Amino acid sequence: MLLPAVLQLGCSGQKSAIGTGAATVQSTGAVEARKGMVVTASEYASQVGLEVLKKGGNAVDATVAVQFALAVVYPNAGNIGGGGFMVYRAASGATSTLDYREKAASKASRNMYLDEAGNAIVEKSLYGSLASGVPGSVAGMVEAHQKYGKMKWADLVEPAVQLAKNGFKISARQARELNGLQAQLKKLNTLGTALIKEQWTAGDLLIQPELAFTMEQIRDKGRAGFYEGPVADAIVTQMNRDGGIISKEDLKNYQAVWRDAITGTYKDFKIITMPPPSSGGIALIQLLKSVEPFALKRWGFNKDSTVQVMVEAERRVYADRAAHLGDPDFYKVPTRTLMSDAYVKKRMADFNWNRATPSSAVSAGAISPAEHEETTHFSIVDAEGNAVSSTTTLNGSYGAVVVVKGAGFLLNNEMDDFSVKPGSPNMYGLVGGEANSIAPNKRMLSSMTPTILEKDGKLYMVVGTPGGSTIITSVFQTILNVVEFDQDMQAAVDAKKFHHQWLPDEVAFEAEAIDSVTVEKLKAKGYKMVPRGPIGRVDAILKVKSGYQGGADPRGDDKAMGF
Repeated sequence: MLLPAVLQLGCSGQKSAIGTGAATVQSTGAVEARKGMVVTASEYASQVGLEVLKKGGNAVDATVAVQFALAVVYPNAGNIGGGGFMVYRAASGATSTLDYREKAASKASRNMYLDEAGNAIVEKSLYGSLASGVPGSVAGMVEAHQKYGKMKWADLVEPAVQLAKNGFKISARQARELNGLQAQLKKLNTLGTALIKEQWTAGDLLIQPELAFTMEQIRDKGRAGFYEGPVADAIVTQMNRDGGIISKEDLKNYQAVWRDAITGTYKDFKIITMPPPSSGGIALIQLLKSVEPFALKRWGFNKDSTVQVMVEAERRVYADRAAHLGDPDFYKVPTRTLMSDAYVKKRMADFNWNRATPSSAVSAGAISPAEHEETTHFSIVDAEGNAVSSTTTLNGSYGAVVVVKGAGFLLNNEMDDFSVKPGSPNMYGLVGGEANSIAPNKRMLSSMTPTILEKDGKLYMVVGTPGGSTIITSVFQTILNVVEFDQDMQAAVDAKKFHHQWLPDEVAFEAEAIDSVTVEKLKAKGYKMVPRGPIGRVDAILKVKSGYQGGADPRGDDKAMGF
C-alpha cells in the first residue's frame, strides 16, 4: 500500500535571475533530482506520485496515482468528474497521446443553452448538472494503465482512498477558496456535501467519506466502479434531481481515445503535443513558428519588440482557433495547413512594427476544409526516462459546483467550452465558431496544451499549465524563457507573463511582467495594455546534465519532488 505521507524536499539552493522588465527577481532555484521527478499542484499529490516512482512504478503508474489523489486534495480542478489530455513519451522516443476529454450527452442539442429569442443563457452552461459533459478521467486512467502501467491498479488508487477517508489538511489558499464558495455550494447542494462548513481555516482536516466510497469502487472494480453500479446510479439520480441529461447509457458508452501526437519544430527542438480536440497543440506550434524568424534573444525578455511580435502572433493564432478547430470526429480540422511554414509566414506577412494590428482587421486564415481559469497540470519523468505531460480539468473552479450526492465528487461544467452560441464569447471571452458547436456525443474544444520537447532526439522538457484561454500562451512563454532567455526551469515558471487572445482586443499582463517604459511604448503603437492577476500555473521538468530540474509554480501551492 502506498501511504500519502508528506515529505519536505529541499531546493537545489541555486539562485537564478528572472528579468521582469520592472526589476530583476531572484528565483529560489529549481528542485533537482537524479532519477525522477514529479511536479503537481499539491504537495500531497506530488508525494503520492514520488512514492510510486520510488517503488519502481513508471511515469504512467505515477500519473494514475496522481490523477486520483488530485481528485481528493485539489477539488477545484483535480477530478474524476472531468477529463483531460495526456502526452506520453517513452524512453525509447516513441510517443502517443490520450484524449480523455468529456463528451456532450446523447440528449445534448445545439440550442440547449439559448432562450426563445436565441440569446445565450450563461448560467445554464456554467452551474448545475446541465452544465456537465460525460466525465472521462476514470476511463482515461484505465486506458493509460492497461497500455503502459506496471504496478497493480488497486495500489495506485489506494492513496486517494486513504486521503479521502482519513482527510488531509487544507492550505490557506484552499480555505479562502472554499469560504468564498459556500453560498453557491449551499444553493446547488441542498442535500449537503463535505465541502460545506461555516468557516474553513488553514490546517482544517477535509474528510470526504462519500468520495472515499467512490474511490473504493474504482480501486476494486476499475472502470465499472465508476461508469456502472452505485456510482453511476448516483450520477443519474443527481441528473434527474436538478435537470441534467447524462444517462446510464452515456456513462457506459464513454471511451477515451488514443490519438497520434502532433509534432513540429522550433530551431533545434522537436515539439510533441496534443492534437484536437485540444486547440493547444496546433496553436503552440503556430506561435513558435510565427516568432522563430525574429531575434527574440537579442531583443531580450519581455522587451517592446519581443512582446509586440509575440502578441501579433497570438492575435492571428487565436483567430484561427475560433474558426478552424473542433472535435476531429465531427469536423475536419485542417491540421497540416495550419501548422505549415507557408501558412504561418502568410499570416504574419501584414505585421506592422509601427502600429498594432486591430483584432477587427484580423479574421481566421482562409482555408478550404480538405476555460474562471481552473485546470491542473502535472509533469512526471521516471527512472527509465519515460515522461508524461498531463492536463486535467473541471473547466471552472470547482466545475459546476455540484457534488454528486452519495458519490462525493464534483461535476464538470465543460459544456461552456462549446460554442454555446457560435460567435458569442464563453466564460474566458473566447469566441467560437461552427466547428465547436454543440452536438450529441461530441467533445468540446479545449485550450489544454500538455507538451514534451526533445533536443537532439533526447528528452528535454515536460511542460503544461492550467489557465483557460491563457494556457497556450503560458506554455509558449515558458518554453521561450528556457530556450531563448536561458532561464532555469524554476525561473521560467516564476517569470511574469502576458496574454492576448484576438478578442477582446487587449494585452493582459501580470504586475511587473512588462516595465512601465515598455508599456508606454506599446500603448503609443495602439496596444491596449490591461494589468491583471496571476496568469497560468505552470508545472514543468527540464532535463539537465545532473538529472532533472523541477519547476513548481509559486502562484499556487504547487510542489516539485524528485529522487
